[in-house]
Amino acid sequence: MQTMFIKFWLMAHKIWIFELLIFFAIFYCSITLAGPIKGKARIIDGDTIHIEKNKIRLYGIDAPEINQTCTINKIIWECGIESSQALESIVSEEEVRCEIVDIDQYKRFVAICFVKNINLSQHMVQNGWAVAYRYYSDDFINDEKIAEKNKAGIWQGKFLDPYLFRKQQKN
Repeated sequence: MQTMFIKFWLMAHKIWIFELLIFFAIFYCSITLAGPIKGKARIIDGDTIHIEKNKIRLYGIDAPEINQTCTINKIIWECGIESSQALESIVSEEEVRCEIVDIDQYKRFVAICFVKNINLSQHMVQNGWAVAYRYYSDDFINDEKIAEKNKAGIWQGKFLDPYLFRKQQKN
């Protein structure tokens, strides 16, 4: 009796593991087989866009929040708004093509997005409107160094890293 129970338990356990593997395979394929997301983008802030109903976080970067301010020579300026405007100026009325690489904790797609052949993440960092988000990627560190050296965008003055700004807002 005990042996039969153990055999049943092992068989049920194998079926459960198999079903779990099938679920993850289908989930992964649904992301990768869906192909790129293309269309006109609506800008949310310097690192987030919407294409139709798809919420997309630009991969590997962190831009100032829309309500974040920075300082230049002790003068406060709305760097979050300017970061958003910088993304808007490159996206404008162009078609944006995004390759999905992940889904974040807020259920947004994380994607590498392009306008023509311009990588939006790289463009935003290189022009000083976002920082390399080192927690998730090392891809844009050199671009950030270029922006800092050129005192571009937020590097013109002083700013709080966007993730620290968000953390501060929660407290």
